[in-house]
Amino acid sequence: MAGQFEALPGGGAAVALDEVEISILRSLAVQLLELIGPGEEPAEDADPLAALFAEGPSEPPSDPALARLFPDAYAKPETEQGEDEELREFSAEFRRFTENDLRARKRDDALAVVRNLDALTVTGEGGAILKLTAEDSLHWLGALNDLRLTIGTRLEVTDDDESGDLYRLPDSDPRKPMVMAYLWLGALQETLVETLMP
Repeated sequence: MAGQFEALPGGGAAVALDEVEISILRSLAVQLLELIGPGEEPAEDADPLAALFAEGPSEPPSDPALARLFPDAYAKPETEQGEDEELREFSAEFRRFTENDLRARKRDDALAVVRNLDALTVTGEGGAILKLTAEDSLHWLGALNDLRLTIGTRLEVTDDDESGDLYRLPDSDPRKPMVMAYLWLGALQETLVETLMP
Protein backbone atom coordinates (compact mmCIF):
# COMPACT_ATOMS: atom_id res chain seq x y z
CA MET A 1 0.00 0.00 0.00
CA ALA A 2 2.96 2.33 0.53
CA GLY A 3 2.83 5.15 -1.99
CA GLN A 4 -0.27 4.03 -3.84
CA PHE A 5 -3.99 3.89 -3.25
CA GLU A 6 -5.67 0.54 -2.87
CA ALA A 7 -9.39 -0.17 -3.04
CA LEU A 8 -11.32 -0.72 0.16
CA PRO A 9 -14.24 -3.18 0.40
CA GLY A 10 -17.52 -1.39 -0.18
CA GLY A 11 -15.93 1.52 -2.06
CA GLY A 12 -13.33 4.04 -1.07
CA ALA A 13 -9.57 3.79 -1.03
CA ALA A 14 -6.63 3.72 1.36
CA VAL A 15 -3.01 4.78 1.16
CA ALA A 16 -0.09 4.72 3.61
CA LEU A 17 1.50 8.14 4.08
CA ASP A 18 4.47 9.19 6.15
CA GLU A 19 4.64 12.50 8.04
CA VAL A 20 6.52 14.27 5.25
CA GLU A 21 4.00 13.16 2.62
CA ILE A 22 1.11 14.26 4.83
CA SER A 23 2.75 17.65 5.32
CA ILE A 24 3.44 18.10 1.60
CA LEU A 25 -0.10 17.12 0.57
CA ARG A 26 -1.63 19.42 3.18
CA SER A 27 0.61 22.33 2.19
CA LEU A 28 -0.19 21.91 -1.51
CA ALA A 29 -3.94 21.70 -0.80
CA VAL A 30 -3.80 24.88 1.30
CA GLN A 31 -1.87 26.66 -1.46
CA LEU A 32 -4.51 25.51 -3.94
CA LEU A 33 -7.23 26.96 -1.68
CA GLU A 34 -5.35 30.25 -1.54
CA LEU A 35 -5.00 30.28 -5.33
CA ILE A 36 -8.70 29.56 -5.91
CA GLY A 37 -9.70 32.18 -3.36
CA PRO A 38 -12.41 32.32 -0.72
CA GLY A 39 -16.02 31.76 -1.55
CA GLU A 40 -18.70 34.30 -0.80
CA GLU A 41 -20.82 33.41 2.19
CA PRO A 42 -24.49 34.02 1.42
CA ALA A 43 -26.38 36.18 3.88
CA GLU A 44 -28.72 34.29 6.21
CA ASP A 45 -31.77 35.86 4.59
CA ALA A 46 -30.44 35.47 1.04
CA ASP A 47 -32.72 34.00 -1.58
CA PRO A 48 -31.30 30.56 -2.51
CA LEU A 49 -32.72 30.86 -6.02
CA ALA A 50 -30.99 34.21 -6.52
CA ALA A 51 -27.71 32.68 -5.32
CA LEU A 52 -28.12 29.94 -7.90
CA PHE A 53 -28.25 32.55 -10.67
CA ALA A 54 -25.56 34.85 -9.27
CA GLU A 55 -23.24 35.98 -12.02
CA GLY A 56 -19.55 35.27 -11.90
CA PRO A 57 -16.65 36.75 -13.86
CA SER A 58 -16.85 37.00 -17.63
CA GLU A 59 -13.12 37.29 -18.36
CA PRO A 60 -10.60 34.47 -17.97
CA PRO A 61 -8.17 34.78 -15.04
CA SER A 62 -4.86 36.49 -15.77
CA ASP A 63 -2.89 33.96 -13.69
CA PRO A 64 -1.91 31.11 -16.08
CA ALA A 65 -2.55 28.45 -13.41
CA LEU A 66 -6.05 29.78 -12.72
CA ALA A 67 -6.67 30.06 -16.46
CA ARG A 68 -5.77 26.35 -16.70
CA LEU A 69 -8.15 25.48 -13.85
CA PHE A 70 -10.91 27.66 -15.34
CA PRO A 71 -10.38 27.50 -19.12
CA ASP A 72 -12.52 29.12 -21.78
CA ALA A 73 -15.38 26.86 -22.84
CA TYR A 74 -15.20 27.88 -26.48
CA ALA A 75 -11.50 28.35 -27.11
CA LYS A 76 -10.28 28.43 -30.68
CA PRO A 77 -7.77 25.79 -31.68
CA GLU A 78 -4.20 27.11 -31.55
CA THR A 79 -3.80 26.32 -35.24
CA GLU A 80 -6.35 28.98 -36.18
CA GLN A 81 -5.26 32.59 -36.21
CA GLY A 82 -7.29 35.63 -35.26
CA GLU A 83 -9.84 36.51 -32.63
CA ASP A 84 -13.39 35.35 -33.10
CA GLU A 85 -15.65 37.83 -31.30
CA GLU A 86 -18.60 35.44 -31.24
CA LEU A 87 -16.54 32.72 -29.52
CA ARG A 88 -15.30 35.27 -26.97
CA GLU A 89 -18.91 36.26 -26.21
CA PHE A 90 -19.99 32.61 -25.84
CA SER A 91 -17.05 31.92 -23.52
CA ALA A 92 -17.78 35.01 -21.43
CA GLU A 93 -21.45 34.04 -21.09
CA PHE A 94 -20.61 30.46 -20.16
CA ARG A 95 -17.98 31.60 -17.63
CA ARG A 96 -20.37 34.11 -16.05
CA PHE A 97 -22.85 31.38 -15.14
CA THR A 98 -20.51 28.45 -14.36
CA GLU A 99 -17.25 29.67 -12.85
CA ASN A 100 -18.63 30.37 -9.36
CA ASP A 101 -19.93 26.79 -9.09
CA LEU A 102 -16.71 25.36 -10.51
CA ARG A 103 -14.65 27.36 -8.01
CA ALA A 104 -16.87 26.15 -5.17
CA ARG A 105 -16.42 22.52 -6.26
CA LYS A 106 -12.65 22.88 -6.51
CA ARG A 107 -12.60 24.59 -3.11
CA ASP A 108 -14.67 21.74 -1.62
CA ASP A 109 -12.27 19.17 -3.10
CA ALA A 110 -9.20 20.87 -1.62
CA LEU A 111 -10.93 21.37 1.74
CA ALA A 112 -11.80 17.66 1.85
CA VAL A 113 -8.10 16.84 1.39
CA VAL A 114 -7.09 19.16 4.24
CA ARG A 115 -9.81 17.80 6.54
CA ASN A 116 -8.96 14.17 5.78
CA LEU A 117 -5.28 14.79 6.46
CA ASP A 118 -6.02 16.74 9.65
CA ALA A 119 -8.10 13.81 10.94
CA LEU A 120 -5.17 11.38 10.63
CA THR A 121 -3.45 10.06 13.72
CA VAL A 122 0.25 9.64 13.04
CA THR A 123 1.67 6.50 14.67
CA GLY A 124 4.93 6.20 16.54
CA GLU A 125 6.48 4.99 13.28
CA GLY A 126 5.84 8.41 11.73
CA GLY A 127 3.05 7.52 9.37
CA ALA A 128 -0.65 6.85 9.02
CA ILE A 129 -3.11 4.99 6.84
CA LEU A 130 -5.47 7.38 5.09
CA LYS A 131 -8.83 5.69 4.51
CA LEU A 132 -11.26 7.47 2.21
CA THR A 133 -14.95 6.89 1.62
CA ALA A 134 -16.14 6.66 -1.98
CA GLU A 135 -17.28 10.30 -1.77
CA ASP A 136 -13.96 11.47 -0.30
CA SER A 137 -12.14 9.54 -3.04
CA LEU A 138 -13.92 11.68 -5.65
CA HIS A 139 -12.92 14.86 -3.79
CA TRP A 140 -9.32 13.66 -3.67
CA LEU A 141 -9.38 12.78 -7.36
CA GLY A 142 -10.53 16.31 -8.19
CA ALA A 143 -7.97 17.94 -5.90
CA LEU A 144 -5.08 15.79 -7.17
CA ASN A 145 -6.01 16.71 -10.73
CA ASP A 146 -6.18 20.41 -9.88
CA LEU A 147 -2.83 20.26 -8.08
CA ARG A 148 -1.19 18.57 -11.07
CA LEU A 149 -2.68 21.11 -13.49
CA THR A 150 -1.46 23.98 -11.31
CA ILE A 151 2.05 22.62 -10.83
CA GLY A 152 2.27 21.59 -14.49
CA THR A 153 1.34 25.13 -15.54
CA ARG A 154 3.93 26.64 -13.21
CA LEU A 155 6.54 24.23 -14.65
CA GLU A 156 5.31 25.00 -18.18
CA VAL A 157 4.71 21.32 -18.89
CA THR A 158 3.07 20.82 -22.28
CA ASP A 159 1.42 17.83 -23.96
CA ASP A 160 4.56 17.47 -26.08
CA ASP A 161 6.88 17.15 -23.06
CA GLU A 162 8.41 13.78 -22.44
CA SER A 163 7.92 12.89 -18.77
CA GLY A 164 11.31 11.21 -19.04
CA ASP A 165 12.87 14.67 -19.37
CA LEU A 166 11.39 15.59 -16.02
CA TYR A 167 13.06 12.56 -14.43
CA ARG A 168 16.45 13.61 -15.78
CA LEU A 169 16.62 17.04 -14.16
CA PRO A 170 19.81 17.47 -12.14
CA ASP A 171 19.38 17.84 -8.38
CA SER A 172 20.74 21.38 -8.67
CA ASP A 173 17.81 22.47 -10.86
CA PRO A 174 15.48 24.68 -8.76
CA ARG A 175 12.46 23.06 -10.44
CA LYS A 176 13.39 19.59 -9.17
CA PRO A 177 11.25 19.62 -5.97
CA MET A 178 8.16 20.74 -7.87
CA VAL A 179 8.82 18.21 -10.63
CA MET A 180 9.07 15.45 -8.03
CA ALA A 181 5.79 16.62 -6.46
CA TYR A 182 4.17 16.72 -9.91
CA LEU A 183 5.24 13.17 -10.71
CA TRP A 184 4.29 11.87 -7.24
CA LEU A 185 0.83 13.44 -7.46
CA GLY A 186 0.42 11.82 -10.87
CA ALA A 187 1.21 8.40 -9.43
CA LEU A 188 -1.25 8.94 -6.57
CA GLN A 189 -3.91 10.10 -9.01
CA GLU A 190 -3.37 7.10 -11.27
CA THR A 191 -3.69 4.56 -8.45
CA LEU A 192 -6.76 6.35 -7.07
CA VAL A 193 -8.41 6.21 -10.51
CA GLU A 194 -7.68 2.47 -10.61
CA THR A 195 -9.45 1.96 -7.25
CA LEU A 196 -12.56 3.68 -8.59
CA MET A 197 -12.83 1.54 -11.72
CA PRO A 198 -15.39 -1.29 -11.61
